[in-house]
Amino acid sequence: MRGPVEGSTVVGARPAAARPSLRIGFVAWRDLAHPQAGGSEVVVDRYLRGLQQRGHHVQLMCGGPAGLRPYEVHELGGTYAQYLRAPITHAKKFRDVDVLVDVQNGIPFFSPLWRRKPSICLVHHVHTEQWGMTFPAPVAAVGRTLEGTLMPLAYRRRPYVAVSPGTAEELAKLGIPEGQISVVTNGVELASPTAPRSEEPMFLALGRLVPHKRIDLLLKLWEQVRPHTGGRLVIAGDGPMLPALREQAGEGVELLGSVSESTKADLLSQAWLLTHPASHEGWGMVVLEAAMMRTPTLAFDVPGVRDTVCHSRTGWLMGDTAGFADQWITAAHDASLRERVGVEARSWAEGFTWDRSIDRLERLLLEAAGRGVEATTMGVGEMNTTPTPFGSPTLAAAPSGLSPNVAAALGRSPGPARP
Repeated sequence: MRGPVEGSTVVGARPAAARPSLRIGFVAWRDLAHPQAGGSEVVVDRYLRGLQQRGHHVQLMCGGPAGLRPYEVHELGGTYAQYLRAPITHAKKFRDVDVLVDVQNGIPFFSPLWRRKPSICLVHHVHTEQWGMTFPAPVAAVGRTLEGTLMPLAYRRRPYVAVSPGTAEELAKLGIPEGQISVVTNGVELASPTAPRSEEPMFLALGRLVPHKRIDLLLKLWEQVRPHTGGRLVIAGDGPMLPALREQAGEGVELLGSVSESTKADLLSQAWLLTHPASHEGWGMVVLEAAMMRTPTLAFDVPGVRDTVCHSRTGWLMGDTAGFADQWITAAHDASLRERVGVEARSWAEGFTWDRSIDRLERLLLEAAGRGVEATTMGVGEMNTTPTPFGSPTLAAAPSGLSPNVAAALGRSPGPARP
């Protein structure tokens, strides 16, 4: 076990208000210290820190390796052993928690089979397509069965939290009743540009280099776009596809590998566009991080991404590769368009703060533990408890240009049709 770091605080978190205090446990696949850690681990860490700051006792059990955190961390072992050790660690260290947050990353922990007390299943995205992209057919079939058939059965009496309307829709397709699903969108850290915009055309792709991010497709599109735009395509991130991408990369491509948080901020500030060709996401965290730097995003109209990009307002969502390449060229040649869209992207991103997300999750945890509290009044643009599809909150202030599924989940009118 790695104990909390003494004297640790959460910068920017609001003081805990008078409310019941819970013992909250999280069980997750990885800690931030894992070399393959990504957005899911960032989210879990942010929730643990925020809930701790609000006066709750929090602890995490996860696969190793794990680092020092302001909260207790119990390592469960390797990639697959952790699923066998989770029930044992729960019985020894987590039995008294009021509510357990079971973080689903493809292969569930199936906590309802070994925990009778309240739990919530937190889902980033459904891996239906990703299984076939990442594993051989037999393994992919097992993964789809575990996630698509056995998970809904095991968790049939437990509430779900989806990180986006798109993920909520995918869960509903698995047969999970909509009334069982609540949407709590991820937050983004408030930030300002840390470097001047690049004088030469500079386009950025940022994230884990795994199949569903489709950076190989982006490199093919770059070959079509570069003769019309010039400049550089910078790809930042690490992952199993990095060696193959280095071999594929042509003129004007820079593959940086893993970068620090400060370098990431500089790149997002310098870029003319964030190019994001993923086939699906749970929630486009990097999209909002780019938006904080007034950098618009060019992406495909796919689940998760369409929840963080308002087409033609904060970026562009394209229906095919030809449209993606055309819009890339158009935006590269129109600085005023990029500036206008970037400013609105920043305004949009400011509506997704971690405080708001933590507030919403905290209420769901209190309800699950049987200690629900009345919703407090929240400011304009914050999430409230207006009932909407999938139990999601309404976002009071958001730009138009929303896709139909986001409009439904946020209670807004849909925006213009996608190309």
